Amino acid sequence: MIPLSLAEIGALTGGVLHGIPAPEADRLVVDGPVVTDSREAGPGSLYVARIGEHADGHRFVGPARDNGAVAALTSRPVEDLPCVVVDDVQAAFVALARGIVDRCPDLTVVGVTGSSGKTSTKDLLGSVLATAGETVAPVGSLNSEVGVPLTVCRVTPTTRFLVVEMGARGIGHIRYLTGVAPPRIGVVLNVGTAHVGEFGSREAIAVAKAELVQALPGDGVAVLNADDPVVRAMAGRTAARVVLVGLAEDAEIRAVDVTVDAGGRPSFRLVTPAGEAPVSLGLVGRHHVGNALAVVAVALECGVGLDAVADALGAATPVSRWRMEVTTRPDGVTVVNDAYNANPDSMRAALAALADLAVTGRRWAVLGTMLELGEESDADHAEVGREAVRRGVDRLVVVGETARPMADAAREATTAGTTGPPTQVSFVADSDAAYDLIAGDLRDGDAVLLKSSRDAGLRWLGDRIAGRTEETAVAGGPGEAGA
Repeated sequence: MIPLSLAEIGALTGGVLHGIPAPEADRLVVDGPVVTDSREAGPGSLYVARIGEHADGHRFVGPARDNGAVAALTSRPVEDLPCVVVDDVQAAFVALARGIVDRCPDLTVVGVTGSSGKTSTKDLLGSVLATAGETVAPVGSLNSEVGVPLTVCRVTPTTRFLVVEMGARGIGHIRYLTGVAPPRIGVVLNVGTAHVGEFGSREAIAVAKAELVQALPGDGVAVLNADDPVVRAMAGRTAARVVLVGLAEDAEIRAVDVTVDAGGRPSFRLVTPAGEAPVSLGLVGRHHVGNALAVVAVALECGVGLDAVADALGAATPVSRWRMEVTTRPDGVTVVNDAYNANPDSMRAALAALADLAVTGRRWAVLGTMLELGEESDADHAEVGREAVRRGVDRLVVVGETARPMADAAREATTAGTTGPPTQVSFVADSDAAYDLIAGDLRDGDAVLLKSSRDAGLRWLGDRIAGRTEETAVAGGPGEAGA
């Protein structure tokens, strides 16, 4: 992070110094990572002692010190480390992050939101912008009131671009996050039904997403998906200049002649006001075309040349775990683990990607629960089951009681006589039963897609089928769920 003395941190957060005389607080510099997990502390760290649902962070100040932390942000005095004591640790954490942004006048902040695709897009954006200057982007899916300050606190004096993923579970959440890291460029990818059970309606989700573009300054840029009517309509809700991206003919940044290779990787001709360029993505799934177009718009705005953008897009590889993560086993089975999160839109995108894969064996879809869909849960699960049949899935394995309507609808669709070979549908109660069903039946040339909401746990099943070790499986950083 930007080096700050403990006295400066106290001033930014409005806290009271404890365990260190004032003159020494001016000399004690925090220049290591800011962490909320004592295990992630290192030399020069500031440990933020949050009180969470399951644990009181103050209990772990000692371990943070042992791992190299030099100070802590607390809500009560502690004896293990010099600390800044505040009334509200979360509010102080936000004040610290905002203070860091305010000390970087040349920093370009880019906010990214959407019902699906946020993490893949910020990863792609981070890769492209890094070719033009030091870039900080979230690890995993750090997109909440905790994750955003953690990301901001990684900014250094030489950082040029800060990419911030912004999730929400209700109205006002994104507005809160834009107060932590005020963006000059905002990207809205789509508005779907993810977490509609919490928001109440798709219209409410749209209101929440629009908070990002409403926060942009008059000299800012709103990058909007021209192919999503709800997102396109946000052009009337921002003072910023609007750039439409998509397949639509009136999109300023658009893709034409989209094709997909045997490995499911899309290519297209990129059309922009700055010229045209061929793009071939290294990511699996046609849905990444829209994500890439949003990245192009941001990168061009940040001064990256068109050819450099196209080259960087082609060179980018998956960063965050469990997002269209493809593993080819030694026996010729391809495992596509996209089970970090799921909603009806991302389920359809994943099934389309499976259909695009050139396989010599069978296409398996192992699908689990989509959480937080509210009253439409059964209907949405059923529609995904029908979509699996329409996409020509050979073996559909549905995991978990909440997802049962998916299996029922798929069986009905198969019985109704869809074109092509029938889909063989199985329902199992849990991941262990799914593994027992699948493991002995896979053969050379098969492709297996795993997709569910994070808490359904199919990402671990995907690791197990792919043969990933436990050490590999937990690599890639922490994540959060947010619409």
